[in-house]
Amino acid sequence: MAYDFAAMLQTIKDKQWSLADIDWDAPGAETMTDELRAKMRPFMADLVWIEHVGARGFASLAKKAPTPVIQEIYRYFHAEEQKHANAELALMKRWGMLDEHGSMPEPNINVKLAIKVLDDYGDSLPLTALATLIPLLECALDGALVKFLLDEVSDPVCHQVFRHINSDEARHITADFEVLELIGAGSTTKLITESVGSLKPQIVLGLIVVFVPLINKMRDNIVAMGLPEKKLYNAVKRFSTIGGRGEFTQRIPAYHVLKAQAAMIVDRSHVYHRLLADPMVKVTRLIPARLLGKPQSWTEEITHEPVAS
Repeated sequence: MAYDFAAMLQTIKDKQWSLADIDWDAPGAETMTDELRAKMRPFMADLVWIEHVGARGFASLAKKAPTPVIQEIYRYFHAEEQKHANAELALMKRWGMLDEHGSMPEPNINVKLAIKVLDDYGDSLPLTALATLIPLLECALDGALVKFLLDEVSDPVCHQVFRHINSDEARHITADFEVLELIGAGSTTKLITESVGSLKPQIVLGLIVVFVPLINKMRDNIVAMGLPEKKLYNAVKRFSTIGGRGEFTQRIPAYHVLKAQAAMIVDRSHVYHRLLADPMVKVTRLIPARLLGKPQSWTEEITHEPVAS
């Protein structure tokens, strides 16, 4: 039976929330100790920027959605990812992690590269490639990062915020994989054509230079901060588990490529890390930030102010 995307869209509309719904002055901020604040500040900054990488991905997906309803769903997801980033920035303000001007922390070089590549090439990526990459990032990064955060922080406002965010993300992942099913049910010719399009040198190079070190660095950072590797494994395994349930997702070559990469990501002993991921982290670390130019204008939409949707 065909998935009811119209019903999903209505659910998304019904479940909207805003930063103004949260009492940012409620008790609990004092649970953020100086030691935990120092540990969590770079982590939270990365999390905020990762949300905006996802937002940019959904903006590109909206332009190539297979139906008008799915296009509107992606537009909502784009806005929700931005809202998640703003809510996480508001938490940083609550915990005293921002400077006196409330300025957004600079993203690390790998996140900057991801933002630039998505901004420059995201709209030209084939639908199958981008529609497969986004749920992997949501499962691997959002899943693992949020689980770690909620284990470390006891502030009830943080847990309230992430109840909203996790509810949104559950709908994102459901819709993501249903879109993959829809794509996979398409003609073999179209799947082959889009798969060949994914092999363009600029796309392959972008994935290797940008997303391999991005995911690898985030993986090592959260494990170093204390996330059990088993939890990381479970977060990444979710991508292959959900995708494996789909009858037609299996027909998408990009799904199998990224599933194989996901398996390598969680296995630190795999040669993937020694021969590709670790060297790419070292190489990208040497890239001067000035070479990436000014931040994209859409990043200026990041704000910790509790505005209504």
